[in-house]
Amino acid sequence: MKNNVPKAAPKSSNRNTNEGKSSAAEPPTNSAPSEKEPKSIYQDFDALTQYLTTISGKSQEVVREFFEHNPSLKKAAGELSSDPLNVGEAFQEMMKGLAADPGTVMQRQFNLWGDYANLMATMSRRMSGEDIPAAINPDQGDKRFTHPAWEENPMLDYDKQSYLVFSRWLETTVSQLEGMDEHEKAKAEFYTKQFTDAFAPPNFAMLNPEVIEATIESKGENLLKGLENLLEDIDRGHGELSIRQADLEFFKLGENIATTPGKVIFQNDVFQLIQYSPTTEKVAKTPMVIIPPWINKFYILDLQPKNSFIKWLIDQGRTVFIISWVNPSSDVKHKTFEDYIHEGIFEALDAVKRATGENKADTIGYCIGGTTLATALSLMAKKGDKRVNSATFFTAQADFSEAGDLLLFVDDEQLDAIEKQMDAAGGVLEGRAMANTFNMLRSNDLIWSFVIDNYMKGKNPAKFDLLFWNSDATRMPKNVHLFYLREFYQKNSLAKGNMIIDGEKLDLGKVDIPIFMQAGETDHIAPPNSIYKTARLFASKHNDKVQYMLAGSGHIAGVVNHPDKHKYHHSVNTVLPETVDEWKAGAERHPGSWWPYWIKWLNNFSTGEVDARIPGEGDLDIIEDAPGSYVKVKS
Repeated sequence: MKNNVPKAAPKSSNRNTNEGKSSAAEPPTNSAPSEKEPKSIYQDFDALTQYLTTISGKSQEVVREFFEHNPSLKKAAGELSSDPLNVGEAFQEMMKGLAADPGTVMQRQFNLWGDYANLMATMSRRMSGEDIPAAINPDQGDKRFTHPAWEENPMLDYDKQSYLVFSRWLETTVSQLEGMDEHEKAKAEFYTKQFTDAFAPPNFAMLNPEVIEATIESKGENLLKGLENLLEDIDRGHGELSIRQADLEFFKLGENIATTPGKVIFQNDVFQLIQYSPTTEKVAKTPMVIIPPWINKFYILDLQPKNSFIKWLIDQGRTVFIISWVNPSSDVKHKTFEDYIHEGIFEALDAVKRATGENKADTIGYCIGGTTLATALSLMAKKGDKRVNSATFFTAQADFSEAGDLLLFVDDEQLDAIEKQMDAAGGVLEGRAMANTFNMLRSNDLIWSFVIDNYMKGKNPAKFDLLFWNSDATRMPKNVHLFYLREFYQKNSLAKGNMIIDGEKLDLGKVDIPIFMQAGETDHIAPPNSIYKTARLFASKHNDKVQYMLAGSGHIAGVVNHPDKHKYHHSVNTVLPETVDEWKAGAERHPGSWWPYWIKWLNNFSTGEVDARIPGEGDLDIIEDAPGSYVKVKS
């Protein structure tokens, strides 16, 4: 057993190696540094004075913003709910469960004492030089304890194992409670996990060996830079912490992200329609219309040329159109879910017909965009509307009975709190609210890792296209969002055959077109079981026209996986047995991206070629260049 303190990293200070644009408050270098080693800010009194003056000024601005806007003060004044997520009720139920079964509680307490006794005995033997396994180890894939010091330094090793013992004991105790309402129990489990993630040793600067090394290496400049980052993020959030996951200044839409050439050829209050320029002389006769989520911006499918699904699809000889949803303000707060079908999907299909002259279009719906498309298709089937030739769904649910952790956020109390929050914001849900919810689903990756990097290590946010997109949140109109949460997540109305749109009772089984359902193996937002149930709803009357495909990775990487990357895998099975486990048993697994498999599937149903179509040459004039102005509106 090695008895070492964390070793300093090789000489390369954060100030010199951090990516990203320098902040205005970054320490100036008034004196020429030595060629051998850069001069520390603490060796330059003028630089330190100027830096601290800047920090002091920014601190005053942040304090002013805090007292004007901070939601905690509004909660104290009764303007906002003090428990908008209804956590209190879940833990009250948990305490009732504990009180109702004292025998189990006592047994669990004995288990905890036994685990700690085993830890102490193991640590004593390891410190005496015995080469024996640790009492407990992090889960596979847990990146929080990868630094060697978590094993080599006895103090840190003990802190790590002690934390793992208690957190696993606490999470297991909650999960084994009986007699609780299942929804409240699931909430208690979720928020217990949030709690244990929050107090993990790496989240404390004095216990994190990487932070200690950065502090030694930079002579403490990382802590000053981290303070600056913290103040900037509180200031940007108007008194509420808004963690930057990426360099928000580096990426410019249409310049170095969302750059595939195209034109906006139609717009209304709800969306802009982009038609992309062809790259082949001939294109498929049937145009393609993509309906992205209206809670995110469409360019997740067009981040960079090297990973752009849109560019790849154009290169396959497809005329590609995409909806760019409005980032709504209070001006469109009256819009409804039905409006998003009629003024969104239906008007987009009308515009594509005018642009191409074709009566039918192939469609793709991503996530909530797919849910909206599924609803629209069911309505079209009821009305005999034949404008859609085929539909492909990227991680899109219509059956929400197994919709994962997001089901925890849709009880009546939480929805009432969300409605009040939207009313206070002028009839829209602020983009940061939904982003925070998604970040909570993966708090170690999307919250605490950035707290450590930004505020403890003092790093500049990375130039990472995916995280920039993730930070570019959109607002949502009150009526649309509440309908979605209540009718789909809470009531599962479409899957149960209870949803009524335009006076029509909808039935997904009546959708008689080719359907391709893509799911992600590790998707925590639209779980693969949920997607499979959705596929079987479509297949209830037309089984031979529906295919389910399971891709490696999750909600984003499982979709955006360019074939040139040679990453992940995909599993295919052309039949749909009763359960997803039976489907998996008969599936064939293939390496790499699923995109080529899907385009071959599509080509079976979407045949014929025409000369390439140029934006603006149809019956619609060009409004502006892609990516358009709607997507550039910030929340």
